[in-house]
Amino acid sequence: MTVEIRVPVLGESVTEATVGTWFKKAGDSVTKDEPLLELETDKVTLEVNATESGRLEEIIVAEGEDVEVGALLGHITAGADGNTSAPAKKEEPKKEAPKAEAAPTPAPAKEAPAATAPAAAPSNNGPAEVLPAAQKLIDENNLDVGNIRGTGKDGRITKGDVLEALDNGGKSPAPTASPTPAAPAASETSAPAAGPRPEAEREERVKMTRLRKSIAQRLKDAQNTAAMLTTYNEVDLTNMLALRAEYKDRFEKKHGARLGFMSFFTKACVAALQELPAVNAEIEGDHIVYKNYYHIGVAVGTPNGLVVPVLRDADELSFAGIEKGIAELGRKARDGKLTMEDMQGGTFTISNGGVYGSLMSSPILNAPQSAVLGMHKIQERPMVVDGVIKIRPMMYLALSYDHRIIDGKEAVTFLVRVKEALEDPQRLLLEV
Repeated sequence: MTVEIRVPVLGESVTEATVGTWFKKAGDSVTKDEPLLELETDKVTLEVNATESGRLEEIIVAEGEDVEVGALLGHITAGADGNTSAPAKKEEPKKEAPKAEAAPTPAPAKEAPAATAPAAAPSNNGPAEVLPAAQKLIDENNLDVGNIRGTGKDGRITKGDVLEALDNGGKSPAPTASPTPAAPAASETSAPAAGPRPEAEREERVKMTRLRKSIAQRLKDAQNTAAMLTTYNEVDLTNMLALRAEYKDRFEKKHGARLGFMSFFTKACVAALQELPAVNAEIEGDHIVYKNYYHIGVAVGTPNGLVVPVLRDADELSFAGIEKGIAELGRKARDGKLTMEDMQGGTFTISNGGVYGSLMSSPILNAPQSAVLGMHKIQERPMVVDGVIKIRPMMYLALSYDHRIIDGKEAVTFLVRVKEALEDPQRLLLEV
Protein backbone atom coordinates (compact mmCIF):
# COMPACT_ATOMS: atom_id res chain seq x y z
CA MET A 1 0.00 0.00 0.00
CA THR A 2 1.36 3.43 -0.95
CA VAL A 3 0.78 6.30 1.50
CA GLU A 4 1.19 9.94 0.47
CA ILE A 5 3.18 12.43 2.55
CA ARG A 6 1.58 15.86 2.20
CA VAL A 7 2.08 19.31 3.72
CA PRO A 8 -0.35 19.60 6.66
CA VAL A 9 -2.48 22.62 7.54
CA LEU A 10 0.06 25.12 8.87
CA GLY A 11 -2.16 27.52 10.79
CA GLU A 12 -4.26 30.59 10.32
CA SER A 13 -3.14 32.73 7.34
CA VAL A 14 -0.08 30.51 6.70
CA THR A 15 -0.21 28.93 3.25
CA GLU A 16 3.46 28.30 2.41
CA ALA A 17 6.47 26.61 3.96
CA THR A 18 10.02 25.64 3.10
CA VAL A 19 11.30 22.07 3.37
CA GLY A 20 14.02 22.35 5.98
CA THR A 21 15.55 18.94 6.67
CA TRP A 22 14.64 15.40 5.66
CA PHE A 23 15.43 13.10 8.60
CA LYS A 24 15.18 10.02 6.35
CA LYS A 25 16.53 9.06 2.94
CA ALA A 26 14.64 7.24 0.18
CA GLY A 27 14.73 3.55 1.00
CA ASP A 28 14.95 4.02 4.79
CA SER A 29 12.47 2.17 6.99
CA VAL A 30 10.09 4.32 9.03
CA THR A 31 7.70 3.71 11.89
CA LYS A 32 4.33 5.29 12.46
CA ASP A 33 4.47 8.78 14.08
CA GLU A 34 8.25 9.00 13.49
CA PRO A 35 9.40 12.47 12.28
CA LEU A 36 10.17 12.38 8.55
CA LEU A 37 11.04 15.99 7.77
CA GLU A 38 11.00 19.52 9.07
CA LEU A 39 9.00 22.39 7.56
CA GLU A 40 9.92 26.03 8.13
CA THR A 41 7.08 28.56 8.12
CA ASP A 42 7.03 32.30 8.64
CA LYS A 43 6.52 31.77 12.38
CA VAL A 44 7.56 28.30 13.54
CA THR A 45 9.37 25.16 12.50
CA LEU A 46 7.26 22.01 12.60
CA GLU A 47 7.79 18.31 11.97
CA VAL A 48 5.82 16.08 9.59
CA ASN A 49 5.43 12.55 10.98
CA ALA A 50 4.87 9.25 9.22
CA THR A 51 1.21 8.20 9.19
CA GLU A 52 2.12 4.54 8.55
CA SER A 53 5.04 2.22 9.18
CA GLY A 54 6.99 0.91 6.21
CA ARG A 55 9.64 2.27 3.87
CA LEU A 56 10.20 5.80 2.56
CA GLU A 57 9.82 4.98 -1.11
CA GLU A 58 10.28 8.41 -2.69
CA ILE A 59 11.19 12.00 -1.80
CA ILE A 60 9.51 14.39 -4.23
CA VAL A 61 10.41 17.80 -2.75
CA ALA A 62 14.06 18.41 -1.86
CA GLU A 63 15.41 20.43 1.06
CA GLY A 64 15.23 24.18 0.56
CA GLU A 65 12.24 24.13 -1.82
CA ASP A 66 9.01 26.03 -1.11
CA VAL A 67 5.71 24.16 -0.87
CA GLU A 68 2.06 25.04 -0.32
CA VAL A 69 -0.42 23.46 2.08
CA GLY A 70 -1.50 20.07 0.72
CA ALA A 71 1.51 19.68 -1.60
CA LEU A 72 2.84 16.14 -2.13
CA LEU A 73 6.20 15.64 -0.40
CA GLY A 74 6.84 11.93 -0.96
CA HIS A 75 5.52 8.38 -0.63
CA ILE A 76 5.71 5.63 1.99
CA THR A 77 5.26 1.99 1.00
CA ALA A 78 3.48 0.23 3.84
CA GLY A 79 2.36 -3.38 4.23
CA ALA A 80 -0.97 -4.58 5.51
CA ASP A 81 0.55 -4.78 8.98
CA GLY A 82 2.50 -1.53 8.81
CA ASN A 83 6.25 -2.13 8.89
CA THR A 84 5.97 -5.89 8.29
CA SER A 85 6.64 -5.21 4.63
CA ALA A 86 10.08 -3.79 5.43
CA PRO A 87 11.56 -6.98 6.90
CA ALA A 88 10.00 -9.04 4.10
CA LYS A 89 11.91 -7.03 1.52
CA LYS A 90 15.13 -7.24 3.48
CA GLU A 91 15.05 -11.06 3.50
CA GLU A 92 15.55 -11.30 -0.30
CA PRO A 93 18.91 -9.48 -0.37
CA LYS A 94 20.02 -11.68 2.54
CA LYS A 95 19.86 -14.78 0.30
CA GLU A 96 22.18 -13.12 -2.19
CA ALA A 97 24.55 -11.88 0.49
CA PRO A 98 26.84 -14.96 0.48
CA LYS A 99 27.31 -14.61 -3.31
CA ALA A 100 28.11 -10.95 -3.02
CA GLU A 101 30.56 -11.53 -0.19
CA ALA A 102 32.44 -14.27 -2.07
CA ALA A 103 33.70 -11.85 -4.71
CA PRO A 104 34.68 -8.90 -2.48
CA THR A 105 36.62 -10.97 0.08
CA PRO A 106 39.88 -9.38 -1.10
CA ALA A 107 38.24 -5.93 -0.80
CA PRO A 108 38.99 -5.48 2.92
CA ALA A 109 42.69 -6.00 2.18
CA LYS A 110 42.54 -3.32 -0.51
CA GLU A 111 40.61 -1.00 1.73
CA ALA A 112 43.12 -1.35 4.55
CA PRO A 113 45.39 1.36 3.11
CA ALA A 114 42.33 3.54 2.54
CA ALA A 115 41.64 3.30 6.26
CA THR A 116 44.76 5.35 6.82
CA ALA A 117 43.26 8.21 4.82
CA PRO A 118 40.96 9.32 7.67
CA ALA A 119 44.02 9.59 9.87
CA ALA A 120 45.01 12.62 7.82
CA ALA A 121 41.63 14.22 8.36
CA PRO A 122 41.98 14.91 12.11
CA SER A 123 45.28 16.66 11.49
CA ASN A 124 43.45 19.05 9.15
CA ASN A 125 40.52 19.50 11.50
CA GLY A 126 42.61 20.73 14.43
CA PRO A 127 43.97 23.94 12.94
CA ALA A 128 41.21 24.28 10.32
CA GLU A 129 39.59 27.71 10.10
CA VAL A 130 36.01 27.72 11.39
CA LEU A 131 33.65 30.12 9.63
CA PRO A 132 31.53 32.34 11.93
CA ALA A 133 28.16 30.69 11.22
CA ALA A 134 29.72 27.28 11.87
CA GLN A 135 31.38 28.44 15.11
CA LYS A 136 28.02 29.69 16.41
CA LEU A 137 26.46 26.24 15.90
CA ILE A 138 29.50 24.53 17.46
CA ASP A 139 29.25 26.71 20.58
CA GLU A 140 25.49 26.26 20.91
CA ASN A 141 25.74 22.48 20.69
CA ASN A 142 29.02 22.05 22.65
CA LEU A 143 30.67 20.13 19.79
CA ASP A 144 34.32 19.10 19.55
CA VAL A 145 35.86 20.82 16.53
CA GLY A 146 38.30 17.95 16.20
CA ASN A 147 35.44 15.63 15.28
CA ILE A 148 34.25 17.82 12.40
CA ARG A 149 35.83 17.56 8.95
CA GLY A 150 35.94 20.79 6.97
CA THR A 151 34.85 20.62 3.33
CA GLY A 152 35.27 24.31 2.53
CA LYS A 153 38.20 25.84 0.71
CA ASP A 154 41.51 24.93 2.36
CA GLY A 155 39.66 22.62 4.75
CA ARG A 156 37.56 25.36 6.36
CA ILE A 157 34.64 24.18 8.48
CA THR A 158 31.34 25.53 7.14
CA LYS A 159 27.87 25.63 8.64
CA GLY A 160 26.93 22.69 6.41
CA ASP A 161 29.76 20.62 7.89
CA VAL A 162 28.46 21.27 11.43
CA LEU A 163 24.87 20.42 10.47
CA GLU A 164 26.11 17.18 8.91
CA ALA A 165 28.02 16.38 12.11
CA LEU A 166 24.91 17.05 14.21
CA ASP A 167 23.00 14.57 12.07
CA ASN A 168 25.70 11.98 12.85
CA GLY A 169 25.84 12.38 16.63
CA GLY A 170 28.38 15.22 16.74
CA LYS A 171 30.93 13.69 14.35
CA SER A 172 31.45 14.00 10.61
CA PRO A 173 30.55 10.78 8.78
CA ALA A 174 33.36 8.47 7.65
CA PRO A 175 35.09 10.16 4.70
CA THR A 176 34.78 8.73 1.23
CA ALA A 177 37.25 9.26 -1.60
CA SER A 178 36.69 13.02 -1.48
CA PRO A 179 38.74 13.73 1.69
CA THR A 180 41.87 12.08 0.14
CA PRO A 181 42.53 14.88 -2.36
CA ALA A 182 41.70 17.42 0.36
CA ALA A 183 44.92 16.65 2.25
CA PRO A 184 47.31 17.47 -0.63
CA ALA A 185 45.19 20.52 -1.44
CA ALA A 186 45.74 21.83 2.10
CA SER A 187 49.46 21.12 1.98
CA GLU A 188 49.79 22.72 -1.45
CA THR A 189 48.07 25.93 -0.39
CA SER A 190 49.81 26.20 2.97
CA ALA A 191 53.26 26.61 1.44
CA PRO A 192 52.65 29.41 -1.06
CA ALA A 193 50.28 31.39 1.21
CA ALA A 194 52.31 34.58 1.25
CA GLY A 195 49.85 37.46 0.98
CA PRO A 196 46.28 38.12 2.21
CA ARG A 197 43.55 36.02 0.60
CA PRO A 198 40.85 37.76 -1.48
CA GLU A 199 37.73 38.72 0.47
CA ALA A 200 35.56 36.42 -1.66
CA GLU A 201 37.46 33.38 -0.39
CA ARG A 202 36.69 34.37 3.20
CA GLU A 203 32.97 34.80 2.72
CA GLU A 204 30.22 32.27 3.34
CA ARG A 205 26.89 32.61 1.57
CA VAL A 206 23.95 31.03 3.41
CA LYS A 207 20.35 31.22 2.22
CA MET A 208 18.03 32.99 4.65
CA THR A 209 15.54 30.74 6.37
CA ARG A 210 11.86 31.45 5.92
CA LEU A 211 11.67 32.44 9.62
CA ARG A 212 14.54 34.93 9.26
CA LYS A 213 12.96 36.46 6.13
CA SER A 214 9.66 36.75 7.97
CA ILE A 215 11.32 38.45 10.95
CA ALA A 216 13.05 40.92 8.64
CA GLN A 217 9.83 41.71 6.77
CA ARG A 218 7.70 42.11 9.91
CA LEU A 219 10.19 44.41 11.61
CA LYS A 220 10.50 46.59 8.52
CA ASP A 221 6.71 46.70 8.09
CA ALA A 222 6.37 47.84 11.70
CA GLN A 223 8.81 50.68 11.08
CA ASN A 224 7.11 51.70 7.85
CA THR A 225 3.53 51.53 9.18
CA ALA A 226 3.50 52.68 12.81
CA ALA A 227 4.37 56.13 14.11
CA MET A 228 6.87 54.51 16.46
CA LEU A 229 8.27 56.37 19.44
CA THR A 230 10.17 55.21 22.55
CA THR A 231 10.02 56.58 26.08
CA TYR A 232 12.50 55.62 28.80
CA ASN A 233 12.63 55.38 32.56
CA GLU A 234 14.74 53.64 35.18
CA VAL A 235 13.66 51.43 38.05
CA ASP A 236 15.30 50.72 41.41
CA LEU A 237 14.99 46.95 41.94
CA THR A 238 16.22 46.90 45.55
CA ASN A 239 12.89 45.87 47.07
CA MET A 240 11.99 43.40 44.33
CA LEU A 241 15.34 41.63 44.61
CA ALA A 242 15.07 41.53 48.41
CA LEU A 243 11.57 40.02 48.22
CA ARG A 244 12.72 37.46 45.68
CA ALA A 245 15.78 36.50 47.74
CA GLU A 246 13.65 36.01 50.85
CA TYR A 247 11.04 33.75 49.27
CA LYS A 248 12.64 32.10 46.21
CA ASP A 249 13.60 28.84 47.99
CA ARG A 250 10.16 28.39 49.58
CA PHE A 251 8.53 29.38 46.30
CA GLU A 252 10.45 26.75 44.33
CA LYS A 253 9.84 24.08 46.97
CA LYS A 254 6.09 24.69 46.97
CA HIS A 255 5.44 25.35 43.27
CA GLY A 256 8.25 23.45 41.55
CA ALA A 257 9.23 26.56 39.59
CA ARG A 258 11.95 29.18 39.99
CA LEU A 259 10.91 32.65 41.08
CA GLY A 260 12.43 34.79 38.36
CA PHE A 261 12.00 38.39 37.29
CA MET A 262 9.43 37.80 34.55
CA SER A 263 6.52 37.15 36.91
CA PHE A 264 7.07 40.54 38.59
CA PHE A 265 7.36 42.36 35.26
CA THR A 266 4.37 40.55 33.77
CA LYS A 267 2.20 41.36 36.80
CA ALA A 268 3.34 45.00 36.71
CA CYS A 269 2.58 45.30 32.98
CA VAL A 270 -0.86 43.71 33.28
CA ALA A 271 -1.81 46.13 36.07
CA ALA A 272 -0.65 49.09 33.96
CA LEU A 273 -2.49 47.76 30.87
CA GLN A 274 -5.71 47.51 32.84
CA GLU A 275 -5.36 51.16 33.86
CA LEU A 276 -4.36 52.34 30.36
CA PRO A 277 -6.37 50.28 27.82
CA ALA A 278 -4.98 52.14 24.77
CA VAL A 279 -1.61 50.42 25.33
CA ASN A 280 -3.40 47.06 24.99
CA ALA A 281 -5.29 48.07 21.84
CA GLU A 282 -4.56 47.94 18.11
CA ILE A 283 -5.62 49.74 14.95
CA GLU A 284 -7.73 47.76 12.50
CA GLY A 285 -8.67 49.81 9.45
CA ASP A 286 -10.61 52.83 10.68
CA HIS A 287 -11.25 51.31 14.11
CA ILE A 288 -9.39 51.01 17.40
CA VAL A 289 -9.85 47.55 18.89
CA TYR A 290 -9.54 47.52 22.68
CA LYS A 291 -8.55 44.10 24.00
CA ASN A 292 -10.16 43.27 27.34
CA TYR A 293 -7.86 40.29 27.76
CA TYR A 294 -4.14 40.21 28.37
CA HIS A 295 -2.11 37.81 26.22
CA ILE A 296 1.51 38.70 26.89
CA GLY A 297 4.13 37.90 24.25
CA VAL A 298 7.53 36.94 25.63
CA ALA A 299 10.42 37.44 23.18
CA VAL A 300 12.74 34.42 23.11
CA GLY A 301 16.01 34.09 21.20
CA THR A 302 16.54 30.74 19.44
CA PRO A 303 19.25 29.41 17.09
CA ASN A 304 16.87 30.12 14.19
CA GLY A 305 15.97 33.66 15.23
CA LEU A 306 13.71 35.66 17.54
CA VAL A 307 10.28 34.22 18.28
CA VAL A 308 7.51 35.62 20.49
CA PRO A 309 5.34 32.90 22.06
CA VAL A 310 2.27 34.10 23.92
CA LEU A 311 1.34 33.64 27.60
CA ARG A 312 -2.46 33.69 27.48
CA ASP A 313 -4.74 35.38 30.05
CA ALA A 314 -1.81 36.50 32.16
CA ASP A 315 -4.17 38.54 34.34
CA GLU A 316 -5.72 35.29 35.61
CA LEU A 317 -2.39 33.65 36.48
CA SER A 318 -0.57 33.61 39.80
CA PHE A 319 3.16 34.28 40.11
CA ALA A 320 3.72 30.52 39.95
CA GLY A 321 1.42 30.17 36.93
CA ILE A 322 3.33 32.88 35.07
CA GLU A 323 6.74 31.36 35.86
CA LYS A 324 5.62 27.87 34.81
CA GLY A 325 3.99 29.17 31.63
CA ILE A 326 7.02 31.19 30.55
CA ALA A 327 9.40 28.32 31.37
CA GLU A 328 7.32 25.94 29.23
CA LEU A 329 7.22 28.38 26.31
CA GLY A 330 10.97 28.88 26.55
CA ARG A 331 11.58 25.13 26.54
CA LYS A 332 9.36 24.62 23.51
CA ALA A 333 11.11 27.48 21.69
CA ARG A 334 14.58 26.02 22.31
CA ASP A 335 13.43 22.54 21.24
CA GLY A 336 11.68 23.85 18.14
CA LYS A 337 8.30 22.57 19.39
CA LEU A 338 6.28 25.80 19.31
CA THR A 339 2.95 25.56 17.51
CA MET A 340 1.08 28.23 15.56
CA GLU A 341 -1.31 28.59 18.49
CA ASP A 342 1.63 29.38 20.78
CA MET A 343 2.61 32.29 18.54
CA GLN A 344 -0.70 33.98 17.80
CA GLY A 345 -3.00 36.43 19.56
CA GLY A 346 -0.58 38.47 21.70
CA THR A 347 -1.78 41.91 22.83
CA PHE A 348 1.46 43.23 24.39
CA THR A 349 5.10 42.08 24.32
CA ILE A 350 7.94 42.05 26.85
CA SER A 351 11.48 41.76 25.48
CA ASN A 352 14.40 41.13 27.85
CA GLY A 353 17.63 42.25 26.21
CA GLY A 354 19.26 42.24 29.64
CA VAL A 355 19.94 38.50 29.43
CA TYR A 356 22.45 39.33 26.67
CA GLY A 357 23.98 42.25 28.59
CA SER A 358 22.11 45.11 26.89
CA LEU A 359 22.13 48.27 29.01
CA MET A 360 19.64 50.21 26.89
CA SER A 361 17.83 49.75 23.57
CA SER A 362 14.73 50.82 21.65
CA PRO A 363 12.61 47.70 20.92
CA ILE A 364 10.61 47.50 17.69
CA LEU A 365 6.85 46.89 17.80
CA ASN A 366 5.51 43.38 17.29
CA ALA A 367 2.72 44.34 14.87
CA PRO A 368 -0.23 44.60 15.06
CA GLN A 369 0.39 45.28 18.75
CA SER A 370 0.76 48.91 19.73
CA ALA A 371 3.44 48.68 22.41
CA VAL A 372 6.42 46.64 23.60
CA LEU A 373 8.35 46.87 26.87
CA GLY A 374 12.14 46.49 26.77
CA MET A 375 13.89 45.17 29.89
CA HIS A 376 17.64 45.58 30.27
CA LYS A 377 20.66 44.64 32.34
CA ILE A 378 20.56 45.21 36.10
CA GLN A 379 23.56 47.34 37.00
CA GLU A 380 24.58 48.82 40.32
CA ARG A 381 24.87 52.61 40.15
CA PRO A 382 25.23 55.44 42.68
CA MET A 383 21.81 56.99 43.31
CA VAL A 384 20.68 59.80 45.57
CA VAL A 385 18.17 58.38 48.10
CA ASP A 386 16.74 60.79 50.67
CA GLY A 387 19.68 63.11 50.14
CA VAL A 388 22.27 60.35 50.54
CA ILE A 389 24.28 58.66 47.77
CA LYS A 390 23.67 54.90 47.84
CA ILE A 391 24.54 52.02 45.53
CA ARG A 392 21.35 50.63 43.98
CA PRO A 393 20.57 47.85 41.47
CA MET A 394 19.11 49.85 38.60
CA MET A 395 17.51 48.87 35.29
CA TYR A 396 16.60 51.04 32.33
CA LEU A 397 13.13 50.41 30.93
CA ALA A 398 12.04 51.33 27.40
CA LEU A 399 8.49 51.44 26.07
CA SER A 400 8.18 51.65 22.28
CA TYR A 401 4.64 52.53 21.20
CA ASP A 402 2.53 53.48 18.20
CA HIS A 403 1.90 57.21 18.52
CA ARG A 404 -1.13 56.91 16.21
CA ILE A 405 -3.09 55.27 19.01
CA ILE A 406 -1.14 55.97 22.21
CA ASP A 407 -0.51 59.55 23.34
CA GLY A 408 2.69 60.54 25.07
CA LYS A 409 0.89 61.04 28.38
CA GLU A 410 -0.47 57.48 28.27
CA ALA A 411 2.92 56.00 27.35
CA VAL A 412 4.79 57.84 30.09
CA THR A 413 2.09 57.04 32.66
CA PHE A 414 2.23 53.35 31.70
CA LEU A 415 5.99 53.22 32.27
CA VAL A 416 5.68 55.10 35.57
CA ARG A 417 3.05 52.59 36.78
CA VAL A 418 5.36 49.69 35.92
CA LYS A 419 8.21 51.44 37.75
CA GLU A 420 6.07 52.07 40.84
CA ALA A 421 4.89 48.45 40.99
CA LEU A 422 8.42 47.04 40.71
CA GLU A 423 9.88 49.43 43.28
CA ASP A 424 7.12 48.53 45.74
CA PRO A 425 6.27 44.91 44.78
CA GLN A 426 3.82 44.45 47.68
CA ARG A 427 1.43 46.55 45.59
CA LEU A 428 1.30 43.73 43.05
CA LEU A 429 0.23 41.27 45.73
CA LEU A 430 -2.42 43.64 47.11
CA GLU A 431 -3.46 44.83 43.63
CA VAL A 432 -3.27 48.50 44.59
